[in-house]
Amino acid sequence: MSRIRIRILIVEDEADIASVLQDYLRHAGYETEHVADGHGALERMLTAPPALTLLDIMLPGLDGLSVLRQARAHTQHPIIMLTARVEEVDRLVGLELGADDYVCKPFSPREVVARVRAVLRRTQAEGAADNEGTAALQLDDAHWRASLNGTPLNLTRREFRLLQVMSRQPGRIFSRARLLELAYDDDADVSERAVDSHIKNLRRKLSSAAPSHDWIRSVYGVGFAFEVPLDQGLLTDP
Repeated sequence: MSRIRIRILIVEDEADIASVLQDYLRHAGYETEHVADGHGALERMLTAPPALTLLDIMLPGLDGLSVLRQARAHTQHPIIMLTARVEEVDRLVGLELGADDYVCKPFSPREVVARVRAVLRRTQAEGAADNEGTAALQLDDAHWRASLNGTPLNLTRREFRLLQVMSRQPGRIFSRARLLELAYDDDADVSERAVDSHIKNLRRKLSSAAPSHDWIRSVYGVGFAFEVPLDQGLLTDP
């Protein structure tokens, strides 16, 4: 019986880059499809959604951010942005529109393959867990209590809300502005600096309970992501 291969759509107008990505992804066991313009990309994303799309921002016809915006109204399959733009505002716009991750040019093809694997692993885990996180992490929403590997974390309410928001979409990068909106929705006076302070305390408490893994990844100039160990199971709420 033949094995069904996972299809990756590569949206890139530079033929050399697209060819290299196809070679590396095929070597990693994925099936690939290449589209070189925005309109063609949107048509394929909507009529035959792939397992994941690698979407360049600078495209002829329709730019990548416009493709992302229109695609997200109809499909939630994972999308990783490829871009030569390194300015923070460009990355934040993409994430707010629903991008799952960002890779800035010039990049290593091996890094792109690793990102593809990580995003697919996260989205598959989300589907299996109904967006509930990991087994090692226990969240008691009713009493604002959390434990990791059976160790109580003794979180403040703000720290609990941050962990609650991020752990339900492991691997997803949240900007500070997005965390303010989701975790501090009842306090308009909280600043982005406060988010950094609470993240620092939360990282320390998670590390104290499970020091062998870096649970919160900082993405320079963008925000933070909750990272699940590769062998981690699914969360069950008490």
